[in-house]
Amino acid sequence: MPAPFAGAPSLPCAEGRVYFQYRAVNLRIVPVFGPKALEVSPRIGDLHIVVDDAPWHWVDASGETLIIVGLPPGPHTVEITLANANHQPLDRATLTFTLPEI
Repeated sequence: MPAPFAGAPSLPCAEGRVYFQYRAVNLRIVPVFGPKALEVSPRIGDLHIVVDDAPWHWVDASGETLIIVGLPPGPHTVEITLANANHQPLDRATLTFTLPEI
């Protein structure tokens, strides 16, 4: 069964901060990695996050609300990829929002 991902930003804050609440179906977000982790049931994985088409990403396996800080005012794009324990993509969501001027 696929592991769909759903997420949405909160109302952006003027302080350059945005909160993303998300939900993964049929997969738990936990900090466990590697080939043996693929055998765990229920399935486990993590999130890969890219902000504004940066050439790099970071991994979040906390299972908590995703908080991004330090963004300048203006439009932004956040790509969140749901990945299995071996970091293979399962689903992806691209979210756009605009941070207001202070």
